[in-house]
Amino acid sequence: MERHEPLHREKGPSGPALAAPNGDVSRGGLSNMLFQCSLPDTTETIADEPRKVLLRLYGAILQMRSCNKGESVQSQKENDLQGAEAMVLESVMFAILAERALGPKLYGIFPQGRLEEFIPSRKLSTEELSLPDISAEIAEKMARFHGMKMPFNKEPKWLFGTMEKYLNQVLKIKFTRESKTRKLNKLLSYNLPQEMKNLRAMLEATSSPVVFCHNDCQEVINALPLSAKLQGFDIGNHFCEWMYDYSYEKYPFFKASVIKYPSKKQQFHFISSYLSAFHDGFENLSNEEKSKLEEEVLVEVNRFALASHFFWGLWSIIQAKISSIEFGYLEYALSRFDAYFDQKRKLKYMALRTSRAKDCGEHFRKLFCPSSPYVAWEVLIFAPSILIMFQPPSKVEHLVGNNNMYIET
Repeated sequence: MERHEPLHREKGPSGPALAAPNGDVSRGGLSNMLFQCSLPDTTETIADEPRKVLLRLYGAILQMRSCNKGESVQSQKENDLQGAEAMVLESVMFAILAERALGPKLYGIFPQGRLEEFIPSRKLSTEELSLPDISAEIAEKMARFHGMKMPFNKEPKWLFGTMEKYLNQVLKIKFTRESKTRKLNKLLSYNLPQEMKNLRAMLEATSSPVVFCHNDCQEVINALPLSAKLQGFDIGNHFCEWMYDYSYEKYPFFKASVIKYPSKKQQFHFISSYLSAFHDGFENLSNEEKSKLEEEVLVEVNRFALASHFFWGLWSIIQAKISSIEFGYLEYALSRFDAYFDQKRKLKYMALRTSRAKDCGEHFRKLFCPSSPYVAWEVLIFAPSILIMFQPPSKVEHLVGNNNMYIET
């Protein structure tokens, strides 16, 4: 569009927003800023010129600007180059999606952002993410994006490559305000370098395919660019977003609730819908094969949920230093790391319970089924009273006592 109308600036809970003279306002997310621009009612369009467009200004995720003034010239040049590459890749992928009618039309690009087709819509609320029908639809759409063939490098370097850059910047950040310094010191007391080392070791041992990710399947507005990422991270990140409500209109402009993380039943509902759309022949598998695949994905995404918390925690610390958007970034970082350690404790408990259950099952086999090399140890966990009801008291005491299990008969 060659014609431009004057814009005036308004202030919203997510940061500055631009509006056309008719007063329409579109607010951005936590990194990008989104502006709805429209022609006055008195102006006629030319040919297929749209009356409204969406102006997207890229945030720090794409620009990769350093938050440390002492950064070397060479290091800053590398950041600028990576930011430029990310923006080019983002624009190419967005154009491909538009061409395939899987996204808004692309009207133009420039170094700091792009002009897109404006599609009247609303973002999903946090509460809506847990509705079964909506959750299944999100899973199916995510699977569709993950299955697309796109021109990107499929080496899984993005996640920890980006997190390492963020961590290096976080370790150099200084705040002048005492309240911010206290919060930063609390975050640094978590020994983030060692935590990230441990997290990396665990996730490198966890199988997860590299897929094309839309990164906009949750309530946040496109905080990450279209890109190639690990499947487990994209789904785990979506599950984490169930816990955060960004519509809160008072500082820190979000609410967090760990108990809203999807239950195992809700996760299986999402995963089953996802696999039905993503995995060729999934519906033809036996129930046992389906369950095995769903369990594997369940473990994968819950491990990568840790990476989601860690990633956004680091990102938010940096935003607290460089962003002009009004948002409680340090409070958000603290919330994400609280959730990270809570998730870590749950995973350790699940691993310990599984290990003990297997040990108990083997012990049960040796006691009562010594001639059989196999035993369904799950039966011992889910129906212990049935198993023990018919055993002699001495064997019941021996079985329960040696495995530190409390079983009601």
